[in-house]
Amino acid sequence: MDKMMKNRLAILLFLLPALILFIGIIIIPIFMSGYYSFLDWDGITKSTFVGFQNYIQMFTKRTIGLGDAMRNAFVLAALSVVIQLPISLFFALTLAKGIRGERFYISVFFIPVVISTTVIGQLWLKIYNPEYGIINSFLRTVGLGEFAKTWLGDASTALVAVFIPILWQYVGYHMLLMYTGIKSQPQELREAAMIDGASEWQISRYVTIPLLRPVLQVCVIFAITGSLKIFDLVYVLTNGGPAHASEVPTTIMVKMLFLRNNYGIGSSIAMAIIFLCLLFAGLTKRFFRTEEVSA
Repeated sequence: MDKMMKNRLAILLFLLPALILFIGIIIIPIFMSGYYSFLDWDGITKSTFVGFQNYIQMFTKRTIGLGDAMRNAFVLAALSVVIQLPISLFFALTLAKGIRGERFYISVFFIPVVISTTVIGQLWLKIYNPEYGIINSFLRTVGLGEFAKTWLGDASTALVAVFIPILWQYVGYHMLLMYTGIKSQPQELREAAMIDGASEWQISRYVTIPLLRPVLQVCVIFAITGSLKIFDLVYVLTNGGPAHASEVPTTIMVKMLFLRNNYGIGSSIAMAIIFLCLLFAGLTKRFFRTEEVSA
């Protein structure tokens, strides 16, 4: 009994630094944002309690533009799930077969993940540049100059132009998660399927992917929540423009907090983002649990 208590005490002591950081960096700021969201406060003068008025205003005042920003965030989330994750899965399945140069390709695909998002934003600003950018220069070279445009400055293309760097940056991240999951699967199942005459597609469809369900669940949660709380790349590329075409909730939140000094509505938007992330994480877990039961 004494030994068990000592082990528990040792575990608690080792967990304590991480627990303190978690509470100080995540839990306390969330509760503070929740408190500020009920106030009319500019961050300097005395605050006034207004209840749920900030939450009502952030959805009803057209000047805030949160509705369009939410729509853009949902579009980015849908594109991430429908385009980014299938591409990552394809690369993971291909590399997990043990192709030549497997480790090299994994490193190459993962490089964008470790690069600063600000640096990536600056890189893609050069790529999208209407005068000397690679895309427009290529179009002019091959005789398709009429398709060259200001990609980040056109409201019809700005959001898609923002998504492409997101795709480029995080494909390797999701690919590595899926690749690791595939490599951890029992090889006996794959070998048995091959003996039974199953093709590579059939093995992937009926053996590999079903066993990869827990990893896919994590990837879907990361893709959706990452799209809902994305800020830095959008800020560097467009700052929400042109004409709010690429605005997302976090850019509006920052503008409310630091440009308009409206800590009440800014904190309300922050709480809405947290709620949506938790909601979609729960819905994703429920969906995969339902799929697992039905399978």
